[in-house]
Amino acid sequence: MDCIVVRHGIAVEPDEWEGTEENRPLTEKGKRRARQAAEGLAALDCKPTHLFTSPFVRAYDTARLLRAVVCPTLKVETREELVVGAKPEQLVALLRTLPPDSAVVCVGHEPQLGEVVSLLLCGKALPNFPLKKAGAARVESEGVMNQGEGRLCWWLQPVQLRTLGKRAQSKKGGKRV
Repeated sequence: MDCIVVRHGIAVEPDEWEGTEENRPLTEKGKRRARQAAEGLAALDCKPTHLFTSPFVRAYDTARLLRAVVCPTLKVETREELVVGAKPEQLVALLRTLPPDSAVVCVGHEPQLGEVVSLLLCGKALPNFPLKKAGAARVESEGVMNQGEGRLCWWLQPVQLRTLGKRAQSKKGGKRV
């Protein structure tokens, strides 16, 4: 199984937002950079079988941008296991219900995503694995994803994903939309 965790893009700052936390949106810069990061994931030849996201607007919109670039035939599925405040063990339990040959992309929030990665790699939810906004990490396992049995394939900062996407576009001779 492959599990790729992606943190949502840059959102409007909480003190600049008058609505609910769940509805806090991406900024224009956040949308642009999330799409560029998605192009980097596409350059890595990511072929997900599942696309899960937090129902919070900033994560859902990041997942929609990712879907458009990486996996246009997949449905974006909102999952309560990815909401702010969900325990990392909840997401790992969800992963364990999927077929062992699944490739799952999970779009969500910090600190949960970093804690999920540490749980998969180390067997404990640790706070020292933070993802930057629009950053991503890929953990793989033989068969079902178990705590402490994952292998880190890559951990990419947003600027690295954007660079990969730009390189892939220039090799194709195309322009980003």
